[in-house]
This record gives sequence, C-alpha cells and structure tokens, in this order.
Amino acid sequence: MTRAPARQLVQLGPDDLADRLAEALHVYVSAMRYPTSTARHRRTLWLDHSRRPGWRGAAWLDSAGTLIGIAYGYTGGPGQWWFEEVRRGLAGRGPDVQFWLQDYFELTELHVRPDAQGHGLGEGLLRTLLDGSPQPRVLLSTPEYGTQPPGRAWRLYRRTGFRDVLRNHRFTGDSRPFAVLGRELPLAPAQ
Repeated sequence: MTRAPARQLVQLGPDDLADRLAEALHVYVSAMRYPTSTARHRRTLWLDHSRRPGWRGAAWLDSAGTLIGIAYGYTGGPGQWWFEEVRRGLAGRGPDVQFWLQDYFELTELHVRPDAQGHGLGEGLLRTLLDGSPQPRVLLSTPEYGTQPPGRAWRLYRRTGFRDVLRNHRFTGDSRPFAVLGRELPLAPAQ
C-alpha cells in the first residue's frame, strides 16, 4: 500500500486559485492574524490579481489535500496600486533605487498556516514561485518588525538574499509601517 506524501508542493493556475480561494484566504488570515472578516474583503482583490499579466501561484497541500500554504505574484508595473504606492515612497531617492521598479515580479502574497510554519514551507513556496521568472528582479512588502526580533518571514527573506529597497513606508489606508525588499533573480540554490 502506498501512503500519500505528508505534504505536496504544487503550482497553481488562476482557476486553481479560484477553486481553492476560501482555503487560501483562511491561510492568509490565520498567518497574518487578521480578523476572519478580512477574507471577505480580499476575495475580489485576489481574483483580480489572478488575471494580471505574468500571474503565477504555488501552494502546499497536506496529506489530506488541504491547502496549508499559498504564494502568488505577477508582473508589476505602472497603474497598479502597489507600484504607484512604492513609486511614491521612492520619489526623490535617485536612479540607484528607481531601477527596482523596472521589469520586476511582484511577490504579492506568501503565507503558511501557523501550525505548519517552521518546516521550510515558506522557502519552498518562494523558490517554486520565482523559479524560471522572466523578470530580472523581485519585490515584496512585509510589515516592519519594530522593536521585536525579526519573525520567520523576515528571516526567510534575508536568508534568500533580499535587501532593503524602502523602509518604514506607509501604504495609503494602512497605518502600519512596511518594508519593501528586493533582490535580483534567479535565487541562489538552496543550501
């Protein structure tokens, strides 16, 4: 008798995300410790994202086929909310920083259910999502950690070579400070 693998890393297409959207949003609100009502507000946005040029997705499934990790992103560019917000934050900082907004992959979401964290699932999602990306660089934003020690997400991004592009940025409509991190692609091989 063959046993199902404990976990399976799969690539997602837009239809796959739509089919598993409730599960994916559950992972998101759990990982971010948001109120469950947040999922309702994100539903339309995530579906809209899945129709953007260059959209790619990846997920971890447990042995029962339940989604326990989700990541997706797409080609970033002018006219998109996140691009315009980061451009505003980088205004006046010179060409040595402005190049980040040229031809990049926007890592929009990467989340692992809290009870599954600490086992390399986030790095697996990151590597699967970025492997073969046609863009020469990747950008993401993550909440600042303030006076607390850096959390798992920060440690993952630093370990995989992400560096500061913009720190303590305030996105319109959110009072929390965020960091924008970036790196050139491809990622170095896992060690």
